[in-house]
Amino acid sequence: MKTLLTRCLLLIAPTAFCQDDLLNMLEKENKPATTYTIASFKGTRIVNSHSVETLKKKHMDYIIGHRFGALSNRPFYNFLGMDLGANTRMAFEYGITDALTVGLGRNSTQRTYDFYGKYRLLRQSQGLHASPITLTLFGSRATITEDSSPSMTYTNSAQRQSYVGQAMVARKFGQRLTLQLAPTFVYRGKVLTGDQNATGALGVGGRFKLSKRLSLNGEYYLVARENNIPVGDLKRRYNSFALGFDIETGGHIFQLHVTNSRSMIERQFITETTADFLTGKQSLHFGFNISRTFSLDRRAKGIQK
Repeated sequence: MKTLLTRCLLLIAPTAFCQDDLLNMLEKENKPATTYTIASFKGTRIVNSHSVETLKKKHMDYIIGHRFGALSNRPFYNFLGMDLGANTRMAFEYGITDALTVGLGRNSTQRTYDFYGKYRLLRQSQGLHASPITLTLFGSRATITEDSSPSMTYTNSAQRQSYVGQAMVARKFGQRLTLQLAPTFVYRGKVLTGDQNATGALGVGGRFKLSKRLSLNGEYYLVARENNIPVGDLKRRYNSFALGFDIETGGHIFQLHVTNSRSMIERQFITETTADFLTGKQSLHFGFNISRTFSLDRRAKGIQK
C-alpha cells in the first residue's frame, strides 16, 4: 500500500510543478510592459531654466547661450540689440548614466563658472511600473571670478560662491503639451546691501509641440523676496520670464527667444533680473541657445536624443 501511494505521489508531483510553471509564465505574459514617455522636452533646457531631461549614457552636449543687449526704441538700428553688448555662456554636459548628467559652464556675467549635476529619480511611464510624472533633482555651485569693485568687494572665496537646489516635476499630456514645476532654493555668499542671501522661488515652464521639429517654449520664475526696495547699488528686481521657439535639426537644437534676463545661470536669472518683461522694449533681450549632441559610445548607431 505504501509503495503504491509513493508511486502515485511521484507521478502527481511533476504535473503539479509543471502547472505552477505554466501559470507563472502566463501571469508574466499578461503583465503589461513598462512604456516610458520620451521627449517631454527636446533638450536639457526650456529657455534659461533646466528641464527634467537628462542625457543618454556616454553622450555629451555642447551648449552655447547668447543674450544680446536690450531691444531699444530703435531695434533695427541697433540690430535687435546686437550692437549694445551681449552676454555669452558655454557649457559641456555629459551623461554618466541615462539618469545622471553632470555639466560645467562659464558665463560672461561676473566671469562665473558653474558646476552642476542632474539626477532623474522618476520617469513618466505606463505599464508594470507606472509613474504619472518625471522627477529630476538638480544641484549646482557657481563661482564668481571677476575682480572686486567699489560696489562689491570680496575678501574671501566663500563670498564668491552660490548654491542652487531644485526639484523639477514634469508631466507630458498627450503628444504636444508638457508642463513643469520647479521649486528652487538659491543661496548667494555675498550680496549687495539690502539684498538677501537665501532666496526661494517657484519656476513654471512648458513646451507645446507645433510640428515634428518645432515647439513653443516658455518659463516664469516667481521669487519670494523679503523686500524689493532699491538701496544704493541694489536695483529693483523682477521675476524672470522667457518665451521662444525650439527648432530641432537632428543633432542640433536651436532655441530662439526673448527674455527680460540677460544671464543664464540660476543665481543670476532667478535672483538678479533687473528688467520688467511688461514695461516694453527696453526690458527685453533677444537671445538664442544652440546645443550639439555627440555620442561617445562606440556601440551606439548615431546620435539619439
